[in-house]
Amino acid sequence: MNFSDLGLGDGVLKAVEDAGYNTPTPIQAQAIPVVLMGRDILGCAQTGTGKTAGFTLPMIDILASGRAKARMPRSLILEPTRELAAQVADNFDTYGKYHKLSKALLIGGSSMNEQMKVIDRGPDVLIATPGRLLDLFERGRLLMTDVKILVIDEADRMLDMGFIPDVEKIVSMISPMRQTLFFSATMAPEIRRLADKFLMNPKEITVAKLETSDETITQGLVMVPHGDGRRPGGGQKEKRAALRRLIAQEDVKDALIFCNRKRDIGTLYRSMTKHGFSVGQLHGDMAQPARMEMLKRFKNNEFTYMICSDVAARGLDIPALSHVFNFDVPSHAEDYVHRIGRTGRAGVQGHAFTIAVAEDRKYLEAITKLIGKEIPPFGQSGFKVLSPAETESTRPETAKAEPAIDAGEIDKSEPDTPRKQERGGRGRNRGGRNRGGREQKSEQSAIEKPKPRKEKPKPRNEDRRPKKTAEPSQNQNNENAKFADSGHVPAFMQRPAGSKKT
Repeated sequence: MNFSDLGLGDGVLKAVEDAGYNTPTPIQAQAIPVVLMGRDILGCAQTGTGKTAGFTLPMIDILASGRAKARMPRSLILEPTRELAAQVADNFDTYGKYHKLSKALLIGGSSMNEQMKVIDRGPDVLIATPGRLLDLFERGRLLMTDVKILVIDEADRMLDMGFIPDVEKIVSMISPMRQTLFFSATMAPEIRRLADKFLMNPKEITVAKLETSDETITQGLVMVPHGDGRRPGGGQKEKRAALRRLIAQEDVKDALIFCNRKRDIGTLYRSMTKHGFSVGQLHGDMAQPARMEMLKRFKNNEFTYMICSDVAARGLDIPALSHVFNFDVPSHAEDYVHRIGRTGRAGVQGHAFTIAVAEDRKYLEAITKLIGKEIPPFGQSGFKVLSPAETESTRPETAKAEPAIDAGEIDKSEPDTPRKQERGGRGRNRGGRNRGGREQKSEQSAIEKPKPRKEKPKPRNEDRRPKKTAEPSQNQNNENAKFADSGHVPAFMQRPAGSKKT
């Protein structure tokens, strides 16, 4: 089957041919005729199967006739992340270049004023994340009453990110007389209930077994022993060494390296840069222009390895990506499917390797249950494949308490000086304070003379304080006592010299 058999217009077919595609993927072959009929769709397909083109191509044909009004888009596409929204916008530019359709991209981290200007002109296609869309709507800059086609993409990811209340609010703003296209990579019971709420008599399209990993991907598991105990996140140093050895054994053209935590991304980025690898990093704390610039550089092969969080695990189409490395085992089993789905796309063979420690056993069991098979151990030369039980047995035991130092082992040439302990020289040991030097201390105190008790120092200003003088009696006629000093007696009260007291 070719694209010409699906009922698409000449302009869309020419754009598809210019992009180098001739044969539609299974979900494109099933979804495009149904969308052109105006029916709702509930699509479930793995990442990398081409479901984005499955709804963009027929939407371009439908929107080719007509024109949007100011602030009133004719179609709406909701995406969970900025990167996915930008990728869908690129698809409209690629496949709609022979049509005069306008689009608006509403994502966070970009200038809101520029987005408002595009909305005021009336976009035919509005591609948005839920947060920025609600922000502009509450400001009165957007009207949703003229939306005729609603696309909810990566619904399971929106559920994980907590966007479902926002999505429900957005759907309530749109007229019920609409066509709804609902796509998800997995179909959990919560997603099914959500689809029943939004869709009306949908056509269900499933092109692969639910929640299974792609057969075009060669998977491998490397168990790494470490001595960091059972604390979460242990064995980071050993995992970095294992990753370098794994890269050295593989023919890596370009690769994504996934970490669970943002701080581990920075640590691994500095480590690989130090060892001479060409690397970049991508995570949610980066500004949107920096994230887009980093993705652009990676797609242009300006560096080989992209260390990233799960922000890059959904829907990003990187042509012919050869490898995916899970530096950390994902805590959610569904994220494993989406991570490795970045490689092995469009029928091209890919490779996905996971580095794990014994503490990741419960996450590995969840992944095994989800994909229906165990991740095969990777055992090329230079690696020893260990099972979780073997990894547990290789962990070093807890260090035992050091024996106490006997007083007889103290150097006799210095009988009055206790021997310094190995732990900090304070005489401390695990058994208590100065356990090993107790006898030595008692012998030393027996020959020590008691030190004289120090006298309490006198106050510094004690001599400067004026001494109290006895107060004169009431009938005492002593002018010196009355006035404290004859020099201070007023002149008219002083007795003339030589006069006698009567």
